Amino acid sequence: MFKFALHVQGVVPSNEAVVAIALVKYGSTTALIMLVGMIVNILLARFTRFKYIFLTGQAMLYVSCLTAVILVSANIGTGWQTIVLGGLFEGTLLTVTPALTQPFMRKITGGDDVAMGHTGNIGYALSGLMGKWFGNAEKSTEDLEIPKSLGFLRDSTVSITILMSIVYIILAIVTGPAYIESKLSGGTNYIVYALVQAGTFAAGFVVVLQGVRMILAEIVPAFQGIATKLVPNSKPALDVPIIFPYAPNAVLLGFFVSFIVGTLSMFIMIALGTTVIIPGVVGHFFCGAAAAIYGNSTGGRRGAIIGATVNSLLISWLPLFILPVLGSLKLAASTFADTDYLVPGILLGKLGSYGSVAVITGIILFTIIVILCSIFLTRRAKRMTDGTK
Repeated sequence: MFKFALHVQGVVPSNEAVVAIALVKYGSTTALIMLVGMIVNILLARFTRFKYIFLTGQAMLYVSCLTAVILVSANIGTGWQTIVLGGLFEGTLLTVTPALTQPFMRKITGGDDVAMGHTGNIGYALSGLMGKWFGNAEKSTEDLEIPKSLGFLRDSTVSITILMSIVYIILAIVTGPAYIESKLSGGTNYIVYALVQAGTFAAGFVVVLQGVRMILAEIVPAFQGIATKLVPNSKPALDVPIIFPYAPNAVLLGFFVSFIVGTLSMFIMIALGTTVIIPGVVGHFFCGAAAAIYGNSTGGRRGAIIGATVNSLLISWLPLFILPVLGSLKLAASTFADTDYLVPGILLGKLGSYGSVAVITGIILFTIIVILCSIFLTRRAKRMTDGTK
């Protein structure tokens, strides 16, 4: 609908869509990389100070798939070398990225029991830093005063439904009834179709939030029991919706800002004549909302807006740079959407352009650097502890 409404042809960042295409060719390699990556994650959590066990299954699969595509495109093949190197890269990445966001997670949740296990962590950490540098933590998004007549908007389900209804209705009006009723809705009135899509999105959001509450109430205590024996003092890294209940106003603000910035970026790409990255509603909702929550945790309302803006710019423009390193997938109508695919993927792909030796060296150095950082931070913490005694 977005493509038809604005009369543009381009690439829609969607992890699910691009992985579905890639798994046809790289399915076995992806699965084995994921297995090795899980083992590496557990080993690093066990023996370094980065004690985060990544538990978001679909994100692990998508990172494995991205890694497989780039390594095969770098002519390393699909054999054991790719599986071991890919697993080492994935396991290291999924261990260190939750560590980047944990200082901000403590501010958001008020505790240190869970970590962020999502593939937008690089963007979220940057959002938290931007909020710290340029925001004002005293003016939180959650302190916004809503008139009594609009008190119903405090219910996040109602707010999401209204906001998504506005977005879908505008798109439906611009697209026109002819296309929607003939191609999408099966004859249902185009406005009704837009409202149903908005309601479906909001219903899915409610289901996700209820699932989050169940996870926090059931899985976390169970995980702690297992971790005590397998990886002492470890923390589960869980999917991004776990932070939504802590700042519902930031969720709405973040999506709104992120989607607008993504749309403006698309128009700039059209003007520049580049490949057009069409903003995806789901990606901008989840990543924009989370970026705003992180920005709000350190910089209040201003931090939320700046964080969502910066993250949106990253997920809008970085796909242009990852497309060339995806081999045959660069011709697909979709690509990877989040910062933890885009930033490492671009760097790994760039190494691939220098040959297999550069890729192998880069991945091994990445893991060594993470281990050395762990040793350095542990020793520094020990010196600080000894100095206070």
